[in-house]
Amino acid sequence: MKKKFFSLMLVAAMAFSMVACGADKEADASAETVVETVEEPAEESVEEPEVAKLDLEDGEYTVDFTTDSSMFHINETLNNKATLTVEDGVGTVHITLAGTGIINLYVGLAADAESDEANWLNYTEDEVTYDDGMTETVYGFDVPVSVLNEEFDLALLGTKGTWYDHKVKVTYEAN
Repeated sequence: MKKKFFSLMLVAAMAFSMVACGADKEADASAETVVETVEEPAEESVEEPEVAKLDLEDGEYTVDFTTDSSMFHINETLNNKATLTVEDGVGTVHITLAGTGIINLYVGLAADAESDEANWLNYTEDEVTYDDGMTETVYGFDVPVSVLNEEFDLALLGTKGTWYDHKVKVTYEAN
């Protein structure tokens, strides 16, 4: 008798559970109907910022990269040279630095960098070989370039957590 009673209770609980689930589905269906009838606002057209284009054909170019600081400069093995890559008119210069003391760069001013982390430039690890044969891993960066042969602002973040303003220049002379 106990087994019958237990089985009957189990069946009743399952039936109750199924009815409750069905009621939830009906409630969900009516909610969906309400959502579907709500008019959505018109989408605003968001224009992408225009990217400055360089007047160079697509390809790689050897350029001079100079800064206003003796503490922030291209690795000595490269004699101030860097590689500028142009793709669809958009330029990026890869710079290899002298060490690992600079952890982020920002195209613009230090005052703007802290609140614009999405646009911080992250380092790559570059290997350099010195004249004496010693090799070292240093940091490099891919920096967007919108102008050649003119200074522009490039802020840097050092390992001490402070942003510093600098002026840099990417110089290219066509042969």
